[in-house]
Amino acid sequence: MRKLYFILFIALLAFAGCKNETQAPLAKAQQVKNAVKYAKGLQIFKYDGITVVKVTQLWPDAKQGFTYVMQQKGAVVPDSLKQFTIIPVPLTSVIVTSTTHIPSLEMLGVESTLVGFPGTDYISSQKTRALIEAGKVKEAGANESLTTEVVIDLNPAAVVAFGINSTNKTLNTLEQSGLKVLYNGDWTEQSPLGKAEWIKFFGALYAKDAQADALFSQIEKDYNDALALTKNVTKKPTAMAGAVYQDQWFMPQGGSWGSLFLKDAGANYLWADAEGTGSLSLSLETVLDKAQNAEIWIGPSQFTSLKEMTDANPHYSQFKSFKNKEVYSYSVKKGKTGGLIYFEMAPNRPDLVLKDLISIFHPELLPGYQLNYFEKLK
Repeated sequence: MRKLYFILFIALLAFAGCKNETQAPLAKAQQVKNAVKYAKGLQIFKYDGITVVKVTQLWPDAKQGFTYVMQQKGAVVPDSLKQFTIIPVPLTSVIVTSTTHIPSLEMLGVESTLVGFPGTDYISSQKTRALIEAGKVKEAGANESLTTEVVIDLNPAAVVAFGINSTNKTLNTLEQSGLKVLYNGDWTEQSPLGKAEWIKFFGALYAKDAQADALFSQIEKDYNDALALTKNVTKKPTAMAGAVYQDQWFMPQGGSWGSLFLKDAGANYLWADAEGTGSLSLSLETVLDKAQNAEIWIGPSQFTSLKEMTDANPHYSQFKSFKNKEVYSYSVKKGKTGGLIYFEMAPNRPDLVLKDLISIFHPELLPGYQLNYFEKLK
C-alpha cells in the first residue's frame, strides 16, 4: 500500500470503451458553447436532451480522444452522433476506478449507484464506506485493476476508467462483453480548478448538468476568493517539497498541480522555475544544497511524524524546516481502512487545499483556520 501511495503522490504532483475519435463529432454541437472553462482534456456540449462529452486528454501526450453521447429519455440521437458510444442517462449503476471519482458521486447525491470499485480499502469517505460495509459496493479488483469476471457479473450501466497508456486488455474485454466503458482524464489536469471541473463529466452521466455547474461555480468562487487574499503579500516564505524514495528525491516540477498550489498560496517554491508538469527526480545532495534553509516543507511523502522521517533517513534533520518543526504532511489524515483523505478529496476541493496552504504560509490571513488535509508533523 505504501508503494502505491508514493506512486499516487508522484502522479498528483504531477481499451476501448468507445470509438477512437480524431475529428469533431458534429457541426451542430460545435455551435453550442463548450460548458468547460478550465479543464484542458474535457469538452461538454449540451442541447435538446443530448449532451456530447469529449475526453481529449486521456494520459500525457495522448494522440487520441473519445466522444460520448449522453441520451436522456425521449431524446433522439442525430445520425451524425450514432457512430459514438451512446449512454442512456441518468445512470442507474456504475463502477468507478479512482478514489478521485468518489467525491463527485457524493456531491451530486448519486453515490448509491456505485456497485463496484477496485481496492475498496482506499475509499475514505464515510458515506461510501457505509455502502461498502453494507455490501452494496463490491470489491472489483485491486490497485485500480479491474477483475473482469466480477465486473461482468455486476453488469453496471457504465464503467468509468482512467488510462495510463493506450493498452488496456481488461477494458477491451469489458467492452467486447457489451459493457459501456468511459475514460475519465481528471488525473492529467494540472490546474487546480481544471481537476475540480471534471465534476461536470459526472453531471452529464447523471443528467445533473445544472447541479454540477452550480457546485463547480461555488468551488471556483471560493478558490478565487482565497487566491485574492495572497494578492498583495510582500513576504513569500521559501518552500520545499517531497522526500527520498529509492535513493531519489521526488518533488513537483514548476508547472505541476502541486507547484501551482504553492504559487497561489503565496509561497516561494524553490523549484518553481523547473519546466514540466510531472515530478523532478533529484539527489539528496542537490536538494540539500538548494533547500537546506527553506522555511517550510510541504508533503514529505508518506511520513506521519518527524521521528519516522529521521528513522528512514537521518539527513532530513539537516534541513532548517525540519529543525524548526515546519513540516506539513497530507499523510496523517486517513480513512477508516487506511486510505489517504487527501488523495481522494483534494482534486475535487482545490478551494480547501488552497486555504490549507495559505494558512500554513500566511496564518495571519486566515486567523483561527483549521487545516482540512494537512497536518504539522510532531
